[in-house]
Amino acid sequence: MPSPPPHPDLGLRRLAEDGGARAGVFSTPHGDVRTPAFMPVATRASLKGLTHTHVEQVGPEILLANTYHLHLRPGEALVEARGGLHGFTGIRRPWITDSGGYQVFSLSDLTRVREDGVLLQSHLDGAPLFLGPREATQIQEALGADLIMAFDHCLGLPAPREALEDAVERTTRWTRICAESRTRDDQALFGIVQGGTDQELRARSAHDLVELDLPGYAIGGLAVGESRAATQATLAHTAPLLPSEKPRYLMGIGTPPELVDGIACGIDLFDCVLPTRLGRRGHLYTRDGVVRITHRRWARSDEPLDASCRCETCRTTSRSYLRHLFHVNEHSATTYGALHNLTFYVDLMRDARQAILEKRYGAFRDAFHARWRQGQSAWQEALAKDPHGAEGSRRARERQRARRAAYDERFRPPEDT
Repeated sequence: MPSPPPHPDLGLRRLAEDGGARAGVFSTPHGDVRTPAFMPVATRASLKGLTHTHVEQVGPEILLANTYHLHLRPGEALVEARGGLHGFTGIRRPWITDSGGYQVFSLSDLTRVREDGVLLQSHLDGAPLFLGPREATQIQEALGADLIMAFDHCLGLPAPREALEDAVERTTRWTRICAESRTRDDQALFGIVQGGTDQELRARSAHDLVELDLPGYAIGGLAVGESRAATQATLAHTAPLLPSEKPRYLMGIGTPPELVDGIACGIDLFDCVLPTRLGRRGHLYTRDGVVRITHRRWARSDEPLDASCRCETCRTTSRSYLRHLFHVNEHSATTYGALHNLTFYVDLMRDARQAILEKRYGAFRDAFHARWRQGQSAWQEALAKDPHGAEGSRRARERQRARRAAYDERFRPPEDT
């Protein structure tokens, strides 16, 4: 077997530090990435409900696509033949792909872990497929992302210590295979630290992976069943164990307060499905907490969702109009919601970065949490006064689903005889 090419050097430049928080920049073949940064999740190489124009409006530093889902549809060979993710999507920004290891956890009912990888059943049609460290690396090389992830074994929590220990050791072995299986020198491989909330196992995992001298490192296996306090304690313990001269990535987390706290621990990169998923459901983020736009308290509100926000949603629509769109299930509602939430996340990272550069991140963090808590408390008080305020929109959706079902039944094409 030929020797793998040398790892690329991302050249992380730490421009400022304030406590544990840090602001920096690193380089990829498709542009620089300024950190801290949030990476929108484009699972199937698309941000649900958003067009390329919307992506450019949001302006993310980097986007994330899912190896498992793209392997199933349309297949990595088709993507590779069209210039990888950059050519296939036409989005020339930096891309990162996960390895598919998370699906070992999220599709656990359809998986069987072996030493050489994982046997899965497709969630689409039940067809069997195999994914291991070599396969995950080959797929990601074909997809052509700038950053790629090592195949890891993620467990849900709580889990027995013996199982966590096995997953840590297996993750290290699989990461070594990923590194040795590479054939490209323009993709930066990140290792993923596992170990649940066990600090000794986290330290062991970090130590073993750092010895492989990879271009970057991620902290995985959190927000999978543990408490938020346990998440924060594990993160605060683990992040300092990773090389300061390389990017640090916290996988799958989370809410705006969690991002702000993660930055304080020295995290550079984040991803999460929440901003787009909740945006499509009418849960919209502001500095004053989450606005449930379907609640009837907004039915006659002419104010924008967030007067300080630069997004199209906030510049062109009122809360009353947004509530109407969600209430009647207009497709544009999901676009407006996802567009706003992603803009909020990206701008939160930019504001945090500026605070670090100006050596005032501690005050920024405290002010953010105080305003967020105050806004959430105000919402709870409003909800207590009108606990059924969102029921009207729920009943409307139920009626619409019933009408659709009746329509589908009435006009169902006859079966072939």
